[in-house]
Amino acid sequence: MTRLYANENFPFPVVEALRALGHDVTTTQDAGRAGQAIPDDEVLRYAVGEDRAVLTLNRRHFIALHDPANPTHAGIVVCTFDADFVRQAARIHEAVTQAGDLAGKLIRINRPAH
Repeated sequence: MTRLYANENFPFPVVEALRALGHDVTTTQDAGRAGQAIPDDEVLRYAVGEDRAVLTLNRRHFIALHDPANPTHAGIVVCTFDADFVRQAARIHEAVTQAGDLAGKLIRINRPAH
């Protein structure tokens, strides 16, 4: 399945649900990078080096880091917060599965309006 790197602000219950769905998800805590206020561009570089797509709630900054003219990353998945972690994991799973290879892609996962 998909190799993901969950940014520090990403809810761990969603990570657990994605792992249960078969995704290979590493967190900033797993990588020993938690609590260091690492800049977003460095988070993206680290994920590229690990061949992982970034998974984040920090939408604005990571959307700005995505350059559609020259995408040089393994993917960026930006999400809105959803307290229903299982539902959020299911939406992420569906989107990344449908997208196939995430290299250079920006995937947006939005919480339903209702």
